[in-house]
Amino acid sequence: MTEGTRTSVDVGSPKRTKDIIAKYGFTFKKSLGQNFLIDQNILRKIVGAAELDKTKGALEIGPGIGALTQQLSQEAGRVTAIEIDNRLIPILQDVFADSPNVHVEHGDVLKLNLSELMEKQFAGLSGVSVVANLPYYVTTPILMKLLEEKLPLENIVVMIQKEVAQRMAAKPGGKDYGSLSVAVQYYCVPELVCIVPHTVFIPQPNVDSAVIKLSVREKPAVDVEDEDHFFRTVQASFAQRRKTLANNLTAFVGKANREQLGPLLNSCGIDPIRRGETLSLEEFAALSKALLAAGFKG
Repeated sequence: MTEGTRTSVDVGSPKRTKDIIAKYGFTFKKSLGQNFLIDQNILRKIVGAAELDKTKGALEIGPGIGALTQQLSQEAGRVTAIEIDNRLIPILQDVFADSPNVHVEHGDVLKLNLSELMEKQFAGLSGVSVVANLPYYVTTPILMKLLEEKLPLENIVVMIQKEVAQRMAAKPGGKDYGSLSVAVQYYCVPELVCIVPHTVFIPQPNVDSAVIKLSVREKPAVDVEDEDHFFRTVQASFAQRRKTLANNLTAFVGKANREQLGPLLNSCGIDPIRRGETLSLEEFAALSKALLAAGFKG
């Protein structure tokens, strides 16, 4: 980025953030989970984790006033920032008026055709990563949309609520490991990048955040015959965390078939008294396969 452009001053500095908010009379909407990051070091860590260069694109979700957008524009060949709040569109267009590699898209990421948008915006580039400071209230739906639609992404680097990030990266056997851990790790290799204190935002949220990097796998971690059935099996296994697998899966197979669960689980090498939180992805895949073969579709 050349000197003299409107974005040559760091957008994410405390003073510049306050100046932009004051200039446009912007007020925060709690319902949209708006918290603007004002720490340049954290911004650099987020962008660095995405491993961008000028041959690659960055898809940002919820850019706010453009603190992360600015850093991305300096590293990536093309940045497309999706913003749901129409009040922020003119601010972003003004801030990035002299940044030809930045495109601002007004819309709800959960409703947009992301495959079509990416094809249009990132044509000719060697790879695309999602890089974003996601609103807490809609983190999981956004991430699952990105993963389930099997978009051609290299990395997903997002700042989210710390506890949610810990659940995504959790290993079997711990209290944080659950159906979200399995879903994310089925599609990605997770890595916690850093913890972010709530004090580096305007306004300050009530909880700390974390930056997590999800390296998207070329193919899922385990082979399954029916993905929907696999995830239904996982959900059923975690229905009540304190219950054994045999108890949790009773509703899945029906009470009349409960007696079949013990032998079925044993055939997979899984003790029926184990709990869902102890199973690896490979064991969930074997369980799903066995349930399907026995005619239990959930």
